[in-house]
Amino acid sequence: MLYNSKETGALIRELRLKKGMSQEVLSGLAEISRSHLSMIETGGKSPNMETLWRISGALELPLSALIRMVEDRLRAKD
Repeated sequence: MLYNSKETGALIRELRLKKGMSQEVLSGLAEISRSHLSMIETGGKSPNMETLWRISGALELPLSALIRMVEDRLRAKD
């Protein structure tokens, strides 16, 4: 299984929308810029571990759960 930044970003976007959050709100809670979050959500940037930690916290989701969700998504595509 290979890492896929587009799938990771799409999942983060879906989780954000399910929570009813705008990019401005999530980026503020995660302490990253809105443009950085936008690049992550579109797959243009791969978030580092600290950024994933911040995003998962802002989504009120353990980092391990976010990573597991990404893995499950990637396995389903294989």
